[in-house]
Amino acid sequence: MTIALSQFDEVRLDRVSRDFGALNALRDVSLTIRRREFIALLGPSGCGKSTTLNCIAGLLPVTGGAIWLDKSRVDTLRPEERGFGMVFQNYALFPHLNVRQNIGFGLKMRGKPKAEIDRKVDEALNLVRLRGQENKLPGQLSGGQQQRVAIARAIVIEPPLVLMDEPLSNLDAKLRLEMRAEIRRIHNELGATTIYVTHDQDEALSLADRIVVLRDGVVRQVGTPKELYDAPAHLDVADFMGFRNKLQGKVIGSDGSRVVLDVEGARISGVARESLSAGAAAYAAVRPDDLMVGEAGQNAIAATVDTIEYRGREFVGTAHSAGGLDFVFRSHQPVEPGSSVHLRADDQRVLVFAEPIQGRH
Repeated sequence: MTIALSQFDEVRLDRVSRDFGALNALRDVSLTIRRREFIALLGPSGCGKSTTLNCIAGLLPVTGGAIWLDKSRVDTLRPEERGFGMVFQNYALFPHLNVRQNIGFGLKMRGKPKAEIDRKVDEALNLVRLRGQENKLPGQLSGGQQQRVAIARAIVIEPPLVLMDEPLSNLDAKLRLEMRAEIRRIHNELGATTIYVTHDQDEALSLADRIVVLRDGVVRQVGTPKELYDAPAHLDVADFMGFRNKLQGKVIGSDGSRVVLDVEGARISGVARESLSAGAAAYAAVRPDDLMVGEAGQNAIAATVDTIEYRGREFVGTAHSAGGLDFVFRSHQPVEPGSSVHLRADDQRVLVFAEPIQGRH
């Protein structure tokens, strides 16, 4: 393989901040990315994930902190001096250049010999599986093919770091799934180091070695997909890592990591994810898959069924409590709308947090 990405040990963000006037878009973001890692920056619109990526790329200057590539500080360099590969949301291809010319553009600007450009472009075409399309213009390609061209153009310059800013958001659902697999394949084959911005938790879970969840310019949690899915540290992280029923209550007892809440008179126990004291308001969060129709008692709350749908192996329903809580639940047996049920969850599958979804940072 002639394409050999530049090697390094780590990229380090050291208390990076970015202000736009009075707006703090990033606040003291610190993160270490190891060689060959696939890192996803995840969060809602406006959380700072694209700002982080643009600061790394050099498209935005930092207003505080520093960015290091091993022992070299890079935030003081111009974008072209950093040598990172960038894949944009809108592809950013030159419409008047064909596929081969688009892919080789960066090498040409670097003054590489034609023979070297041709050899590396050929290999990039093979890697992204576009052999036979090299003489077409971007307008003659599908969205997925255009994104492959953008990826090939980013990697052919052999960058130490590949940066991707929501590269699949303009594709339909089927193409997103296909390109998701292609991006991970290319990352693995090249031994690349990739930082990938997305607001789609499914993309982050399926692609990343580690996920960085941001909110309001602050890193809320960093961990493997399993860690963030199973053990979110805050309620906003839990909410962003997939739908959970959120039950507001009051702490009535705790024993180590186990905590008991009073939720509309029901005793709901779960695993405390934050420090909680008796009498404090708290939220129990439980996934619909873990909330089942069962018997009355501990960890069960009375509800009235609103809707029920058959999903092949089970039934999925919605319900509400007398106090106005809404639920999505599962049932192995059909239940009638309007009927009274008790919804139960294993206490190991209930996570308890001290803050509401719009709570403190």
